[in-house]
This record gives sequence, structure tokens and C-alpha cells, in this order.
Amino acid sequence: MIQDIEPRVFQNQFHNVRPNPDDRFLSFSGDQVLVREEKDKLWYPSFADFSESCPHLMDEAQFLFVIDEIRFFLVKEQELDVVPGWIYASTSRFRTETKYWRSFAGAIGWQLNRWYQDHAFCSRCGKPTVHSETERMLYCPACGFQAYPKISPCVIVAVHQDSRLLLTKYRGRPYANFALIAGFVEVGETLEEAVHREVLEEVGLRVKNLSFHKSQPWPFSDSILAGFFAELDGDDTITLQEEELALGVWLDRSEIPVPELKISLTGEMIERFRSGPLNL
Repeated sequence: MIQDIEPRVFQNQFHNVRPNPDDRFLSFSGDQVLVREEKDKLWYPSFADFSESCPHLMDEAQFLFVIDEIRFFLVKEQELDVVPGWIYASTSRFRTETKYWRSFAGAIGWQLNRWYQDHAFCSRCGKPTVHSETERMLYCPACGFQAYPKISPCVIVAVHQDSRLLLTKYRGRPYANFALIAGFVEVGETLEEAVHREVLEEVGLRVKNLSFHKSQPWPFSDSILAGFFAELDGDDTITLQEEELALGVWLDRSEIPVPELKISLTGEMIERFRSGPLNL
């Protein structure tokens, strides 16, 4: 999955430090990220790459995280593609980059960039926020409000019966491959309650014998995903929630296609069922 970057090590501890010329930075323009033009892999710029054209970039750069010994920072400045050799490429490349540490770095940076942008002003009084010097936090000097990155819990559910797995396809989304039942956990709800509710809402089915598989950070939706296998309980007739889903179908293990994307918990769970008995 996208966070599986071994043998590299992701370190997200906050440090109040200034960048060095050899440190890497991420620059975003909407849903695009600055990368080296002629590379077939995500190649992020260093401050040294822009030392002549934009020597001021290091002055207001925000520390993000470290991967191995590589420090990553965020810069607010855009239109850096005026420098020859650099372009803004779609963040959809985070989903297709084969070097997971590169895609994970970009996706986590994009997640934090959205959070900084969304909290530039205090949600309580509307005044500008400032960066804490001791932790990853924004605070309002006017009213004292503090904002930390928020992570939304979400469940992924593989509903199965004997050798069959329930697969779905989203309606109105760019992602057109098979998926599993998924949804955000509501206020006051346990993960297990969310599993039962989402399955009933999206396909009209009831489940039993829930088994937790594993979790995954999913920076694309600011989420932490919790994956469950769940056995069908009763009637297998699918009633689609058509506002969310375009398709819901039972497929035998032998009919399930190999997932194209290896970065997601959904893909891993589909492949685990497809490749053999679960032995839960």
C-alpha cells in the first residue's frame, strides 16, 4: 500500500527548523504538484534548484516531515513552473508512482497543504492564524483558538458469502474500477456500527461476523481507513443506493480481476479474497 515504503522510514515529528539548500520542497497549485519535467518518476525540487531564480523560497518554507535523511518543506509560492525544466503535474500521479515513498511524500504533503490553506483564518472569530513554533498547530492570537490536523475515520467493508465477494463501482467519480463498500464514521458511532450502517445504506444487505483486517492512512481524503471483512447475514439481494453507486455485483473468487492499484487498502483486501480462502 502507499504507506509501505520500507526500507525507507517516514518520520512525521514536527521540527521548527529552517531548510538547507539540499532539502526538498513541495509546491502545489490546486490539484497539481511541481515536479521535474523530463523524469518518468515523481522528482521533487530542492531549494538549490531554485537558488538563483527564487532565492527567497527558504525564508517562509514550512517544515513537513522527513523520509530517511531527506527533509521536506512546503512553500506557498506558485507559478514556479516558469523556471525551465519544472512543471506542475496532476496529483493523480501519486496513485500511479511505482516508488511508493515518492507518492506517499507527495500525498501527505498535499494533505497538509490543504489543511494549512483551510485554516489560514480562525474558524471561531475569522482573524488570521499563525504557526506554532513548538508543534504542528495553527492558533489564533486574537481569541486563542487552536487547530490541529483532523483525520476522519472511514470504514472499508469486504462483504462475502462462501466464495463470493460483493464488489461495487462508484457513480460520478473518475475511479472506474471495482471497489468495496466504504463510508465515513458518523458522530457517536463505533467502527463496527458504521460497517453495518454503510452496508445497509449502500446495498441493502445485512452482515455478521465482522473481522478487522488492518488500517491505512489515506491522505487523499484526510482519512484513516479501517478495513473489515464481513459475512453476509441473510438475503443476498442487492438494493443499490443509486446516488452513490453505479454497480453492485456478487463475483465468485475465480471471476474477480486482479486489482490494478496496489496502493490502497481496498485493493489489498480484494486481492486477499481473490487469491484464496480467508481463514479469518
